[in-house]
Formats: sequence, C-alpha cells, structure tokens
Amino acid sequence: MKRRMKTSPLSVVISNDRQRSQHPLTPLVPLLSGAICILADFHTPLRSFAGKRSRDIDGRVNCFTVRRGKALDLFMKIATWNINGVKARIENLLHWLREAEPDIVCLQEIKSVDEQFPREPIEALGYHVETNGQKGFNGVAILSKLRFDEVSRGLPGNDGDQQARFIEGVFSTRSGSLRVVSLYLPNGNPVASEKFAYKLAWMDRLERWTAERLALEEPLVLAGDYNVIPEPVDAKYPENWLGDALFQPESRQSFRRLCNMGLTDALRAATNAPGTYTFWDYQAGAWQKNNGIRIDHLMLSPEAADRLSAVSVQKHTRAWEKPSDHVPVIIDLALAAA
Repeated sequence: MKRRMKTSPLSVVISNDRQRSQHPLTPLVPLLSGAICILADFHTPLRSFAGKRSRDIDGRVNCFTVRRGKALDLFMKIATWNINGVKARIENLLHWLREAEPDIVCLQEIKSVDEQFPREPIEALGYHVETNGQKGFNGVAILSKLRFDEVSRGLPGNDGDQQARFIEGVFSTRSGSLRVVSLYLPNGNPVASEKFAYKLAWMDRLERWTAERLALEEPLVLAGDYNVIPEPVDAKYPENWLGDALFQPESRQSFRRLCNMGLTDALRAATNAPGTYTFWDYQAGAWQKNNGIRIDHLMLSPEAADRLSAVSVQKHTRAWEKPSDHVPVIIDLALAAA
C-alpha cells in the first residue's frame, strides 16, 4: 500500500518520451519509480474529475484517474494478469512485482498444478500464495501481501466441472472484509460447439454466485480474464470479432447482466477512451500494430467502486522478452490492511 502525498493543486502526469524532455517535472521521473501518477487538488468533487485520462507515462503505462483521495490516504493496489504460463514467465512476473508493488494480484492461466507452482521466489517478495491449479491448462492464483482469512476454490453450481477457473480470497481491512476473486472465464470457441454452451452456463453460475456475494454488502473485486469484449470500442477492429465467442451477443449480454446487478467495470468508470486494450495476439504483428482487444476486467461491488481511485493498464509488459499476450491491469482502492 502506498501513501499518496498532497502536492500542488494540479493533476500531474508524466507523458511519453518525445514530450518528457519539455515537461517541468522531468527531474522527478526517477523519484516516481513505480508511481503511476501524482494526484492532487484533493477537494475536487468526484463527478467533476471522473473519467479524466493521462497519456502514456514514460511510454509504458496508461493511467486513468477516477477521483482524488484525501491527503495521506492509504490506497491498496489490486491487479489482474493472465500470465499465460507462470513457469514460462516467472522472471517477468517477479520483475513486475518488484516494479509495480501491488498488494494483491490475481493470476490466470497459470498452467500449473498446485504442487509445482513456483511459490518460493514469490513468497520471498513478501506475498502469500493460494492457487487453484490444473496441469497444462487454465489455473488461477491469488498473491497477497495481506494474510488470507478464507480461501474458496471453484465456482459453485456444477460439481462435475473439473476446470480450474475460480478462486476467492477474503482479507481483513480497517473497513471490514474485502473479497477478491481471480477468475478465468471460458473462451467458448468455436461458437457452434459445446464449448460455447459451457461458457454461457459458466457465466450463469457466476451471476448466481455474484448475487449471493452482493447481498453481503462488502467490497468485492471480481478480477480476471473474462474472454468477453464488452463493446465495439474495446477492439481495434470489432468487425473482425463478429464470429468469435468473445464478441457474441450472448456473451456480451451476460457481461451486461453483471453490470446491471450492480457491478462496476473499473476501467470504464475511469474512461470511455478508445484504444485501451489488455490483449494483443502473438500473430500477425498485433502488438506492433496495436491491434488489441480489452478482455481483462476488474468488476467492483458498490462498496468497492466507492473506493476506486485510479486504474492503470501496464502495457509496457507486452514488449518484454517472452511476454504474455495479456498485460496487467491495476486498480487503486482507498482501503488499508487491518
């Protein structure tokens, strides 16, 4: 957790390399280290500030500020990242953990059984590790600097479902319990197959589970790879996805039902700007052409959305060696550990 220090009455963002040399805060860039942006003018009403967007910071991170905190507020950083094979990308993961210093991380597609998950180097950085693994496929995990109060594995509603796609952790904060889920929603392709039916059934089970959790009226974060492109703005070329399970009307309707239940799409609470993606395929130069889609989401209960301060897309990780085809997304919540 990071303390946000009160600065000048302006919102300060470090821009990309071409413009940075002309920015009056250039000397402060090394001091910011893993910081995303500096928020100030703490008396600005939420409504007047909601949805403002930074440019790329150092060409690496898209930061979207939602509201100003109070001076010296404590913010908890919660992230989601489809790592696409944790053992293959463990060095990237460790580097990013040191760089971003998130408090809680939801990983998807760890592609590892629980016993073979590389927990030791992660624990050496101060994280507690809980997994719901599967050999070669799927698999989810939660890494947390907070101790787990409870851990639940598997999405209820189908005792025969053996796919490892869901894990929930409960943590104590000064404001009460915080519930965080790492989920990996089924891809569903091809559409004319049982895989798409499984995807829709899984989303129905998620809706029922969410309704029960929302009744608790606690901060809840549903973070993960949803394999759903919610709107045309969430794809560089939406017309290319018309036949894909990620963009089918039924998939998008299920996602909207989650929103209608009271969940907030954290990134869209901060910005409606196009060109904000979290996935670029390995093929056809998608990354170089910025031919991306947004399928990694953090959905927040009202009690969590009320504490949302900022959202960032860590797109620089896609340019690393041996990258995942997804990038981390981080939210800042005005919460402090108990």
